[in-house]
Amino acid sequence: MLAYFAWSLLGWSGQVRFFCGDESRFGLKTLTGRKITTRGVKPKGQVQWPFQATYLYGIVEPATGEHCFYEFTHCNTDCFEAFLQLVAKQYADSILIIQLDQAGWHRAKRLQVPNNLILMFQPPHCPECNPIEQVWQYLKKRLRWRRPQSLKDLRDLIRDRLLELTSDIVASITGRKSILDALSVAGI
Repeated sequence: MLAYFAWSLLGWSGQVRFFCGDESRFGLKTLTGRKITTRGVKPKGQVQWPFQATYLYGIVEPATGEHCFYEFTHCNTDCFEAFLQLVAKQYADSILIIQLDQAGWHRAKRLQVPNNLILMFQPPHCPECNPIEQVWQYLKKRLRWRRPQSLKDLRDLIRDRLLELTSDIVASITGRKSILDALSVAGI
């Protein structure tokens, strides 16, 4: 229906693509997780607690695994609008339908949405509906037990993990059968 709306009513030409978008905080506080030890031995690991963070904004296309991520200093309307402008410029030849949660900065009245983007909001309080949440889990799992000493070191770690993130990996994480079936029926 959104693809039909974009083509016929708005008169847009070009490919219509479906992406899932969100943002996530990455901080210097150590991410803990399971560690392998012998039976009966409690796992131990060194942690740090500084509260400095950076935010990663991203979109992923479940059908192809195509993705893009940008780093910002905050989660607010201004940063989200700048992110949308970057995405619109990167995909200028396409119309993007982007699934988002209902965060305040996603729905702000002063938010200027570029013409080639359509924001589609998922029901409230159900992050499991958005496949990009599993991408954040995948990235954070690979940062467990790391102790970067500065935000620069953390950014370097994140950049390395993002470079390892191929379209095949993203497609395998986000390509849920229900989403792919719905996209094929919608003609996207």
